[in-house]
Amino acid sequence: MRILIFILCLSFSAWAQEQIKSTGIGIVGDEKDASVKTEFGLVLMGGSTDVEEAFRWMINKAKGGDFVIIRASGSTGYNEFVYNLGSLNSVETLLINSKEKANQPEVGKRLREAEAIFIAGGDQANYVNFWADSEVSKALDYLINEKKIPIGGTSAGCAVLSDIIFDALHDTILSEEALANPYDEKVSLSKSFIRIPLLKDIITDQHYSQRKRQGRHIAFLARMKKDMALDAKGIAVDEKTAVCIEANGDAKVFGTNKAFFIAAGDKDPETCAPGSPLHWYQDQKAVRVHVYNGTKDGTEAFNILKWPKKNPDQYWYVENGVLKGN
Repeated sequence: MRILIFILCLSFSAWAQEQIKSTGIGIVGDEKDASVKTEFGLVLMGGSTDVEEAFRWMINKAKGGDFVIIRASGSTGYNEFVYNLGSLNSVETLLINSKEKANQPEVGKRLREAEAIFIAGGDQANYVNFWADSEVSKALDYLINEKKIPIGGTSAGCAVLSDIIFDALHDTILSEEALANPYDEKVSLSKSFIRIPLLKDIITDQHYSQRKRQGRHIAFLARMKKDMALDAKGIAVDEKTAVCIEANGDAKVFGTNKAFFIAAGDKDPETCAPGSPLHWYQDQKAVRVHVYNGTKDGTEAFNILKWPKKNPDQYWYVENGVLKGN
């Protein structure tokens, strides 16, 4: 009987290792787990060229531990890049591209051993379909809210970090389409499977100025305010730009472009209905917008828990489906 149990244990161990091998697609550094005390931090990156200073900021908080990249498509391009930016025990990429892989206990265990997590770009619909309500989402909740490691994401990886997400379950949507009908099927919003208290009632958007996503972002906020009764706010990040947020809410913007912090006013849109253009006028002050220009060393710190400020940099409003501002 003991021999049979021993054989079964060996078989299970071999099976578990095979599951990890099918998910872990590459590692640099020491394969042995490092266990160190980390600091929480959050990186929201806008896509395109990665912001090295934001990665260094995360590495500093990882305290020489293991940095794990998770993705549902792509390869190991981040491994050497991140490993060479600072002092880390290892950098590993996990390709979690199915619900089956996301629910493997060994994948959850490997994630829990991380001292930093970065979610690569791709398609946020895959992240929602594969990772929600899985060992991955359970591990991320533990890492963020108990172990308190630094976590970040770029493009689609950034999208799923916010409290409410544009989940792209019915494809992406252009600003003109969302403003013409904020109930278009493609305006698909959902509660994120990742819980980060700092981002309560916030929806992010990326590639912001480059892809002219301001209009759709305002349509998202209108839906959040009308349908979800939230204190709707948005953080939007341009390409080659990153917002780095400390555990106490202090933030800096790194990179070469802009980050936008947007807060809906107290009043709902005048018109937000299926099949009708969005009209959110409110004396041309529908939403307040604060704009920060990223720098290599980061902007002066500001606290997102004390936002919005009384005097915004701009007001945006929508007049019969057309975004306007000053």
